[in-house]
Amino acid sequence: MHRLYWKIFLAFWLSLVLFVAVTLVAASFYLQQTRARTADENPHLRHMTLLREARTIAGSGGVAGLERWLARLDRREVTPYYLLDEEGRDLLGRPLPPDLELRLARQRGHMGNMDMSQAMAIHLADGRRLQLVADFQGANMWRVLGRPRVFALPLLVTALLSGLLCYWLARYLLRPVYQLREATQAMAAGDFAQRVAPGLGGRRDEIADLAHDFDHMAARIEQLMTSQMQLLGDISHELRSPLARLVVALELAQQKQGGEASVEFERIALEVERMNELIGQVLAITRMESGAGNIGRETLDLNALLEKLVENCNYEIGAVDKRVVIGESAPAMIEADPPLLTSALENVIRNAARYTAPGTAVDVDMRTRQGWLEIRVRDRGPGIPETMLERVFDPFVRVGDARDRGSGGYGLGLAIARRAILLHGGEIGAANHPDGGLEITIRLPVPAGR
Repeated sequence: MHRLYWKIFLAFWLSLVLFVAVTLVAASFYLQQTRARTADENPHLRHMTLLREARTIAGSGGVAGLERWLARLDRREVTPYYLLDEEGRDLLGRPLPPDLELRLARQRGHMGNMDMSQAMAIHLADGRRLQLVADFQGANMWRVLGRPRVFALPLLVTALLSGLLCYWLARYLLRPVYQLREATQAMAAGDFAQRVAPGLGGRRDEIADLAHDFDHMAARIEQLMTSQMQLLGDISHELRSPLARLVVALELAQQKQGGEASVEFERIALEVERMNELIGQVLAITRMESGAGNIGRETLDLNALLEKLVENCNYEIGAVDKRVVIGESAPAMIEADPPLLTSALENVIRNAARYTAPGTAVDVDMRTRQGWLEIRVRDRGPGIPETMLERVFDPFVRVGDARDRGSGGYGLGLAIARRAILLHGGEIGAANHPDGGLEITIRLPVPAGR
């Protein structure tokens, strides 16, 4: 349990421990080197050197110059240095350590002032005198840790090592997340064969558990979808036989009855034909869902195909005062499966012709845009609700009162068209036109070199 939690916790904890350890080692080394250097050099000579510096600065910069010099000295030196006036007050207002105060108290005269000899005093322009005092007992670890140069190396080393550690941790955590995201997107596109766990190797943590759960879910969904498609295909095939026998029986009944009950027989024949068409559409979408990617490829003149489809559609709808018009067009030779692409375009055009208002036209335009062939089919019907624009391509979906069963459709035409377009590597979408009606946009990839 919580294996991923412990990996994250240990990564941050190790980074913190590493920083503290490197800092302490660097501080200890710096303090050791400082004490060794102090032991090697004469403290009196070091003190006199700083005293001369202070006198020079007092002559040129006065009290302000001494304050700046003393502040720099405090940041630079591990041993604390103080500039004290005759009352024992530090120039920078810093409190004196108790042991240093005790040592200085022994040097005070009977008036309580600092005992400053002329040789060791720093004279100011206003007549005051200052004394430079070193607190060698104050050179401890805390003073070392306060030096910027001590922190520079630990920060650099820790930033480098912890950065590498966190980079590895981020890649370790996000790589399976990216795999899960890609697999989820593929499943949303209809590829239920996606699996994630095999690509994780021997990983054992919460993300690995999630990957196994995802694979189990994907396998179950794939099984259900396969069973559903198989059931639809089997039922459709089984319905074809009784339908064929029904047609034969209907013809025999018409011959025996002669001219009587001809209206009823024609109605039965029409319903049989519509049912046969529905079964054909179910079989078509079942084949495409179960055999994704298995399509033929040959060169096809898309302009000629559209002209033929429009001509056939106009022949059928001319009696109801509707027409299909080809507007803008472009040269379009593509690699496609002719029956499959023909079925897709025919379904879209017939769907638009079915719903366009009487006395209006369906516009079909084709253009080339950024490596794609774009076909737009717009009717002048009632359109569909915005919330249904995505679902209009799902099988058996009904989108409104204006597009109901009275139109003669079954909700499969656009579903077949979408699957066929996707198998060709294209895209299809629906939108309500600003001037009214529904517009279907089909985009097919243009072959390289065309």
